[in-house]
Amino acid sequence: MKQSRPSDLSEEELGFRIRGPVRWLLPSVLGSIGVKAVLSGIFGAYADKRELQSSLPADGYRHGTDELWFDFVADLGDGFDATYSVASVLAAPVVEPVDGLPLPRASLLVMGGDQVYPAASSTAYEDRTKGPYRAALPEPANQPTLFALPGNHDWYDGLTAFLRVFAQQRDVGGWKTEQGRSYFAIELPHRWWLVAIDTQFGGYIDAPQLDYFREALAGMQEGDAVILCTPTPAWVHAGAGGDTHEYDTIRFFDREIIRPSGAVTRVMLSGDAHHYARYAERDGSGQRITSGGGGAFLSATHLLPPSLTLPPKVSRVADVNEVTTYDKVQTYPEARESKRLAKGIYRLPVSNPGFWGLTAGLQTVLALLVQFGLAAEPNGIFGLLSAWTPAAFGVAFTVIAGVLFSRFGLVRSGWAAAVAGFLHSLAHLALMVAWAAVLFRLSQGAADWITVLVTLVGTPLVVGFVDAELVAAYLLIAGKFRFNVNELFAGQSIEDYKGFLRLHISPQGELTIYPIKIPKVCHTWKAEPNASPETPWIVPDGKSLKVALIEPPIKVPRRVIANDTAAVL
Repeated sequence: MKQSRPSDLSEEELGFRIRGPVRWLLPSVLGSIGVKAVLSGIFGAYADKRELQSSLPADGYRHGTDELWFDFVADLGDGFDATYSVASVLAAPVVEPVDGLPLPRASLLVMGGDQVYPAASSTAYEDRTKGPYRAALPEPANQPTLFALPGNHDWYDGLTAFLRVFAQQRDVGGWKTEQGRSYFAIELPHRWWLVAIDTQFGGYIDAPQLDYFREALAGMQEGDAVILCTPTPAWVHAGAGGDTHEYDTIRFFDREIIRPSGAVTRVMLSGDAHHYARYAERDGSGQRITSGGGGAFLSATHLLPPSLTLPPKVSRVADVNEVTTYDKVQTYPEARESKRLAKGIYRLPVSNPGFWGLTAGLQTVLALLVQFGLAAEPNGIFGLLSAWTPAAFGVAFTVIAGVLFSRFGLVRSGWAAAVAGFLHSLAHLALMVAWAAVLFRLSQGAADWITVLVTLVGTPLVVGFVDAELVAAYLLIAGKFRFNVNELFAGQSIEDYKGFLRLHISPQGELTIYPIKIPKVCHTWKAEPNASPETPWIVPDGKSLKVALIEPPIKVPRRVIANDTAAVL
């Protein structure tokens, strides 16, 4: 039964609850995600949903005949304003990023990972993904198709909710789903193929998945071109001399499945990093593109390497391919803007008051423990231990937390990060000692109630604020050394600088990629209860969304003849 158009933005009318952006440095979020990540890693090794998907439908798919418009969007399902801003542009009948360049709505939408934040659940998908996308495209005359590749946040419940939403042929708003598994292969017009592999949590490709692709891609032949979608932009980490494990998996898949047919991977697409970054093959037309602007907080671009050497020198996969260099061509936001935005971390206590609450609480507890130790009159060694053991535990906790925090996101062990984390914790302890000295001196000459009042009020309001700013200063400095970069931007929850890719395979067989940006997301909305059924339920209450191209359209030929890089077969 079709839902009637909502008359307002209430949960009762919409059928979902409008959610704000995830505040990533909140202790509740960090704790919840940490537990789910550990559990998914442990149990995933014993009950991997990919191994169990062999009983699910194993179809290959085909879309388009003479030409095809299709979209790629990733890292959506966060706060409503950003997610719906992107969804409404995806759903628009026509997008005109520049004058005289109308781009029709795509008949195929590919979601490239992390369709929900902070972790997968039926409620989270309904509120953060399905609901907004249903509101953006309720009843289209020509229903487009949707395919989705899971990211790590989709995997935090073991992929259960993801498969229920995307792999049971249920509509997501006006988009119909077709896939039966968490990976898929789609035959596109003019001998193009779109292949999406699921390599989460372990970075390997299971036997049922390999069997699926051998069968689904049986019609692939020499001269065909592949658009390969992966959960992470592994080429960036590997090509810059970092960890190669995930890129080795991509190379293994290319060697085992794609190259034996004579086909060539011309384009790789991914999300996971919440920005746009394109690396182009030097002296060629191959493309490696990260496009993670679907709704989640903005990620940095100013620390991306200027070029990538692929395959990397250190690798676990033997390969006879010649080494190829990919140069960074364009990012969004540009490096200078990204560097400027990084400095906004100093607004951390205000933009993320929950984190201010965390530092306020910790400093208050530490101050009280130190005051207890100073005020006590220990009698012998056991009295001394009784007085100072709680404070010692507080100090140890601070040091351990500082070191562990510095190692977030690091794949390999790094002494530099550990030392930075230790120094970071010392800064917090120095603040605690200085404040404890102030309180102790105050207690020597002031009334007890004044000391208690200053401790319970001044500690959270003043010392908690300064403590949060210490974290901000640490993140800005650590980011320059390329660790805790994710936390540097996650702590700000920047909602602007969104975007996606609109792709077109022409009747002549050439692929054109239009990278579309939405510089400012909308924050004020209104319902449209009396509009026609196919129009969005919700529209901006004021200025409409502005869209533009991040860079000129990128043309990729299906096949390049040696010594003639412009020729297309």
